[in-house]
Amino acid sequence: MKDIMLKKFFNGILALFATSSAVSAQVEPLNVLFIGNSYTHMNNMPSMFDKIAKDAGMNVNVEKCAQSGASFKVHSERPEVYESISKRKWDYIILQGYSRELTFEPSHIDTATVPYLNKIMDSIQKNNKCTNVLFYMTWGYEDGYHEREETDTYAKMTQRIEEGYRYLSDLYNAPVVPVGMVWKEVKESNTMDLYVKDRAHPSKYGSFLIASTFFQSIFGMQQGEDIGIVRERRAMKISAAVQDVLSKKRESYKLDRFQIDLEAKTDEVDPEKAVVQYNINYLGAKSIQLKYGDGGILEDASGAFTVKYRENPKVQIDIVTECDSKRTYYRNLDLILNERNNRRKKRKKD
Repeated sequence: MKDIMLKKFFNGILALFATSSAVSAQVEPLNVLFIGNSYTHMNNMPSMFDKIAKDAGMNVNVEKCAQSGASFKVHSERPEVYESISKRKWDYIILQGYSRELTFEPSHIDTATVPYLNKIMDSIQKNNKCTNVLFYMTWGYEDGYHEREETDTYAKMTQRIEEGYRYLSDLYNAPVVPVGMVWKEVKESNTMDLYVKDRAHPSKYGSFLIASTFFQSIFGMQQGEDIGIVRERRAMKISAAVQDVLSKKRESYKLDRFQIDLEAKTDEVDPEKAVVQYNINYLGAKSIQLKYGDGGILEDASGAFTVKYRENPKVQIDIVTECDSKRTYYRNLDLILNERNNRRKKRKKD
C-alpha cells in the first residue's frame, strides 16, 4: 500500500511578544477538496473555510464532493468522487467518513473501511502523488449512540472516533485534523450550541468550528475575529479553542512535520531594530529561501536576522518541494512596530 505523505504542509506561527498573529498569502492558489457527508456540507462549511482563508489574505480554490450519510465504502462507489479527484492537481484533499464506522476496533476497520479507503487513496496518488491527504476527525452525538455500549455516551463515542481516526492516521501515515477534540473543548465550556435539533449534526457554530480547525491546521495561524459568519465574541472563543487543542496535540496528530516558526523581539542593544529567530522544518524540501528587510536573503533552515523598523516589515519564504512545486508565503512583522509604539505611548503617559 502506498504511503500518503504530507508533502507540502505549512504551519507558520509568528510569535511576537507572546502574541501569535500573521498575514499570509500564496502566489499560486491552494487547491482544497473536501470529500465527506452531511458533516461536511451542512451550512456549506467548505464555503466558510474559503471565506476565512480569503479574509486572511490566502489565495485558495475550495471545492466539495459530499453525500449525506456516506461512509468510506459509499464514497469509494461514487463516480463523482473520482471525477472530483481527477479534476485538478489538488494540494489538499480532506477525507471524512461516517462517524460510527470509526468507532470499532482496528480489526473491524481493517475489513469494513480500509479496503474501500485504499481505492480512494490510490486514486489520489495516481492523480497527484504530492496531494496532501488530511483525515477529518468528527465528534460524538450529544447523547452517544445507544446501540452499542462502547458508544452509549458522548464521551465514549468521541473517544472511539478519535481512536479510529488516529488508527487511520498511523496506517496511511497521514495527518488528522482534530475537529472532534476542538468540539469537545467548546462543548465543555457550555458557551454555545454546536448541534442542531437532532443533537448530531452541526449548527452554524459547529460548522464554523470545523472550518476554523481546518484553517488553523493548514495555515498555522488564527483567523480574523470579525469575518461576519458568526458573532465576533463566539468566533473568538472558537478560534482560541482551536489554537489550544492544536498547541497541545499537533505532534500526536502528525500536524507538526512541516513547520515554519518565527519569533521576533526588539533588539536589546538597538531599540530601532528587531531580531527575528526562525526555524524551518519542511520534510522533502529541495530548497528554502527566506527574504527579509530591504534585500536580505537566507538559505539555511534555521538562524536569525535583524531588521530595522523602517525597513519592509514583510518576510517572504520560498519553498521548492520534492515534487518541484513552489510555494511562497508571507509573514508581516508590523506587530513589532505596533508593540513598540504602544510601549512608547505608555511611557509618555507615565
